[in-house]
Amino acid sequence: MTTATAELLTVPEVMQRLKLGRSTVYDLIRSRRLVSITIGRARRIPADSVREFIDHEIAEAA
Repeated sequence: MTTATAELLTVPEVMQRLKLGRSTVYDLIRSRRLVSITIGRARRIPADSVREFIDHEIAEAA
């Protein structure tokens, strides 16, 4: 991963990008469909993970 692709997003940022609610984003994290890391008490989602999730959902829909 390069520094440009290693961008970490907060849950509210992911909510905004995916147009989903907080519970749904946490459900995606819990079900491991969306990769996340914990830094201290903060949950962060790599931007690459969001893109991979979208790509996977598009492929599944096709």
